[in-house]
Amino acid sequence: MFISGGENVCPAEVENVLYQHPSVAETAVIGIPHPKWDERPLLIVQPAPGENPTKEEVLGTLEGKIAKWWTPDDVAFIDEIPLGATGKINKLKLREIFKDYTLPTA
Repeated sequence: MFISGGENVCPAEVENVLYQHPSVAETAVIGIPHPKWDERPLLIVQPAPGENPTKEEVLGTLEGKIAKWWTPDDVAFIDEIPLGATGKINKLKLREIFKDYTLPTA
């Protein structure tokens, strides 16, 4: 969990909704620094094999299913989301990969 503009953002809730999308193989949400809100969500998506989802399509899946302030500011598509030794998504590695990422809303 991270805080955006004084409100809690629960990445797991966002990720659980996106796993329902047939074009998404893996997904993760991390907080990215933002000058106004401290942090804002970045959605990272590994498309399912042979699929090519769009940013709009993926974000559309979230509409009406999560709190509005949880909606990611951007979507990054990645060939493979890094996993740790236990098979869980390695969010520390994702934060390292996206450490210099600038959100379009920043």
